[in-house]
Amino acid sequence: MKKITIILFILFLSPITSYAHILINQGQQYEKKLIQNFTKTKKINISKKITNSQLLLIQIEKIKKSSPSLYLKNKSLYQKIENWLKNNSNINEINQFGIDLFQMKGTDNYGNVKISGYYTPIVQASKIKTDNFKYPIYSMPYHLNKNEPLPKRKDIYNGILDKKYILAYSNSLIDNFIMEIQGSGFIDYGNNKKLIFFSYAGKNGWPYKAIGQILINRGDIQKKNMSMQSIKNWFKKHTKKEIQDLLEENESFVFFKETEKKEVFGASRVPLIAQTSVAADNSIIKKGSVILLKMPLLDQNGLFINKYEMRLVIALDVGGAIKGQHFDIYQGIGKKAAILAGFYNHYGYAWVLNNK
Repeated sequence: MKKITIILFILFLSPITSYAHILINQGQQYEKKLIQNFTKTKKINISKKITNSQLLLIQIEKIKKSSPSLYLKNKSLYQKIENWLKNNSNINEINQFGIDLFQMKGTDNYGNVKISGYYTPIVQASKIKTDNFKYPIYSMPYHLNKNEPLPKRKDIYNGILDKKYILAYSNSLIDNFIMEIQGSGFIDYGNNKKLIFFSYAGKNGWPYKAIGQILINRGDIQKKNMSMQSIKNWFKKHTKKEIQDLLEENESFVFFKETEKKEVFGASRVPLIAQTSVAADNSIIKKGSVILLKMPLLDQNGLFINKYEMRLVIALDVGGAIKGQHFDIYQGIGKKAAILAGFYNHYGYAWVLNNK
């Protein structure tokens, strides 16, 4: 699937500066300073159980079936994790099963790893243009001169591309943009027809500019309040022209292709399990890696409630905005997943699992 950058909502945002009054709501913690990207940890003194053990086992089976080569590279570790989960699952005894933990240093060298979320939207659409369905979703244009740049977003909105590149028409320019950010989406043609998966096909090559940062710079939304929901609230209060003008400030544009897939696949060509697969920076986290996350728990408004859960995730996706000490957790499909993804702009702790 992925995804230029694509991610969620993280793409809407730029990194948040560490102000104390913000950090309280983002779950940042301060213990021993860490210098290296990964520091071997003998014991982390956590009594809580893993909350998604069964989902993790399902995700491993998806890897085994969809990407045998990736599974074989990690087979020994996966089998040790399966043995640990089925026979013990005590985090503080994981080393007895031949598994070492390596803590990530975090964005601040104190272990605070950035955690965001992304999801797969469902977009209402039509194969033909109507009064309601009038916003094109495009396939990747081709041209003979590879050095010739593709049009900017504004020009595409103004209809510069040939109609032969139009895959479908949606009823919302905003939904199209969100699908670009997520990197893929299911298209709903209505009348109880099956959903069609549109996957990422490419981009126009112009630089990405986060609209969340634009709204912060304007003073329309305070940095500490920035979220997907706050952006959507801004959309509700402004005209179609104001919305389009804002989106056009981001010259980057994403194209799609229609597929027969029934599941959402990540960059590793493995179906993604919600809240168990993550996008990571594969320059420091190799594909297929298993990570133990100390995840901040949020209330119904997306605020940190000073509690955590322990979750095992696997790095199966990537994103242009996911760099360094940062994980983007896949939340699933549709509106509920969109709310969860939009809430996550927080911090937790992370340990990479490895063979002894």
